[in-house]
Amino acid sequence: MKLSAFTDVCLRTIMVLATPGTGQLTSREISDSVGVPYNHVAKAVLELRTLGILQVTRGRNGGAALGDNALHTSLGGLLRQLDKRTDIVDCSEHDAQTACPLSGNCRLRAVFRQAREAFYASLDPLTIQDICPGSSASPITSLPFPMVRDFS
Repeated sequence: MKLSAFTDVCLRTIMVLATPGTGQLTSREISDSVGVPYNHVAKAVLELRTLGILQVTRGRNGGAALGDNALHTSLGGLLRQLDKRTDIVDCSEHDAQTACPLSGNCRLRAVFRQAREAFYASLDPLTIQDICPGSSASPITSLPFPMVRDFS
């Protein structure tokens, strides 16, 4: 199971904000600390705010901080909300001319859906707190960001 780059950025954002003593950070500060482009972090902050994980304050002294109950949020539940993909494999069309010849009798999609749900279920007992740094002595800095394909 591979997480999307967006989910990866969301998790990095949460981990940075959960570092003890961090407090409120701007999207630019988060971006600089994890080595991820600012626009990716800004989009992640917006989504995490919508999900209730982050509290965001606008303005000159603004920034993002973890919400009151964010550390107790189920990791499996959060990943389900962040993963917008409907299937692990794209069976809609394998080329522009013809539909997949196996689509009428294929059970692969159902098997992959079960596998993805088993992956999330294994993460359900874990909380965000379980994946976050335990002290400010080991802050998260400059994690390598996965290469994203250029679609141009």
